[in-house]
Amino acid sequence: MNSAAPTVWLHCADEASSASAAQVRSVLMQNGIVVEAGGARAGGCGVLVFDGLAAAPAQMRQWCARAQVLALASAAAAPPAPQLWQCLAAGAADVQWWPATAAGTAGAVARSASARPPSSLPASLSASLPTSAPVSLPAAALLARLRRWHAVETLLRSPIVSQCLVGASARWQTLVREVVEVAALTQSPVLITGETGTGKDLIAQTIHRLSGCKGDFTVLDCTTLSPELCGSELFGHERGAFTGAAAARDGAFALADGGLLFLDEVGELPLPLQAQLLRAIQERKYKRLGSNSWQPTQFRLVCATNRELETEVAQGRFRADLYYRIAAWRCRTPPLRERREDIPALASHFLRELAPPGSCCEFDPALAACLLARDYPGNVRELRQTVARIWHRHCGVGPVTVGALPPEDRPACDGGDAGWLDAAFETAIRHALAMGAGLTRISQVAADVAIRIVLDEENGSNQRAALRLGVTDRALQIRRKRGGESES
Repeated sequence: MNSAAPTVWLHCADEASSASAAQVRSVLMQNGIVVEAGGARAGGCGVLVFDGLAAAPAQMRQWCARAQVLALASAAAAPPAPQLWQCLAAGAADVQWWPATAAGTAGAVARSASARPPSSLPASLSASLPTSAPVSLPAAALLARLRRWHAVETLLRSPIVSQCLVGASARWQTLVREVVEVAALTQSPVLITGETGTGKDLIAQTIHRLSGCKGDFTVLDCTTLSPELCGSELFGHERGAFTGAAAARDGAFALADGGLLFLDEVGELPLPLQAQLLRAIQERKYKRLGSNSWQPTQFRLVCATNRELETEVAQGRFRADLYYRIAAWRCRTPPLRERREDIPALASHFLRELAPPGSCCEFDPALAACLLARDYPGNVRELRQTVARIWHRHCGVGPVTVGALPPEDRPACDGGDAGWLDAAFETAIRHALAMGAGLTRISQVAADVAIRIVLDEENGSNQRAALRLGVTDRALQIRRKRGGESES
C-alpha cells in the first residue's frame, strides 16, 4: 500500500445509516483512500455516518474529542441547519449531506475537479495523492475534503511544523492545523493575537516557511519605533532626508520584498503611521522619506499584538480600515494555563535544545510533576526560562532531579492535591453547577473523562489504564460497558 495514501477510519453510528456507510466505504476504497478497521478510535481522521433524520449521536462529542471527524448526515433530504450547527458544536470538523436514497449514484458522474487533489495544494503534496475514479457529486465533496485534510496532516507531521510548534493538546493542535492550512494554501494576511510569551513569533515563522516565499522573514518590532524614525523604519530614507541621514537606507517594505513582513505588536503604531501603512498595503508601493518616486513591493503580511484590537478600534486608537485589511485571517494563541497538558512535552523539548547533541536527558518524575503543577504568568517563554535555569544547575548524566530546581521556584511542602486541585478545576466545577448539573452527574462525568484520557494515553490498554486509575481491570471494563463504550 502506498504510504502516502490518505488513511481514515469509518464508523456507522446507527443501523438506519448502515447502507450509506457501506457505500461510503466503497467510494473511499475505489479512490485510493485506506479505510482502517475498527471504527471510531483515538487520533487520526475519521468519517462518521449517522441518520440525518435523527439528532446528532450522543457520543459524537466523545469521538470528536479524540480525532478530526467529518460527519455525514445520511438522509433523503438535506438536514436542517440547526442539526448541522449541533454537530459542529459537538466537535465535528465539518458536516456534509449524504443522500440516502441515491448514495453513490446521485448527481452527475464525472471526473469532477473537486474530486481531484485541489490545485491550490503545494505541488509536492498534490503529486503524492491518488487520482480519482468517476464519482458522484456527494462523493466528490467527501473526497476533496479528506484529501485536503491529508495534505494538511502531512505538513503537520513535517519537521518544519512539529519541531517548531510543540504540543499535542486538542486546543493547540486545532490552532496549528488552521495555521498550516492558511499558510500553505493561501496568501492571506494574518493577525495573531494572544498574551505575551504564547508563541506568536513562532507561528509567524512557520507561516513564512510554509508560504513558499523566496524572500526573507523581516521583523519589525513596533514597540521600538520612535515617532521621529518610524517612517524610516517602514519605508526607508534617502541621504539627507533628515538630520543624521548620512546615507540612503532600505526600510522594512524593501527588505521584505518577495518574503514575509512580520509587524510585531502592531497595536503600538501611532495613528498617523497607520494611515501610511494602510496605503502601502493596499497599493503595494511606497516612497522613501525624502524621495519622490514610488517603489513597488510584494510581500506577505503577518501582524501580532497582545492588545484587543477590536476594543482599540471602538475607542478610536486603531484605524478600522487598517484592522480589516490586516485581519483577513485571525488566530489567538492560547495561554499556557489553557493547554497545561502540553507542559511536559514543551519542557522536554526545551531540555533537548539545551542538552549537548547525542545526550539523553529527561526530568525526574517528581520534577516533571512540579513543572506541570506550577503557574506560568509569562506562558511558554517563562517555562523555557525555568527549564534553562534548571539545566544550568544540573550536572552529570542521568535524569535531571529536583535539586536542580532553583530554591525560588520550588513549591511549598503542603502535599495533598495542590498539584491539580487548582483554579481551573474549580472553574470547571463552578460552570457545571451553573448549568444545573448535580453532584452525581458531575462525579460521573469527571470519572468518564478521566477514563477516556487515560485510555487514549495508554493506546487503549485496559490493564495499564486501570493501574493508573487505581482500579481493577474488571472494574474498569464494567465501567466502560456501563458508559456505552464498546471494545472495538
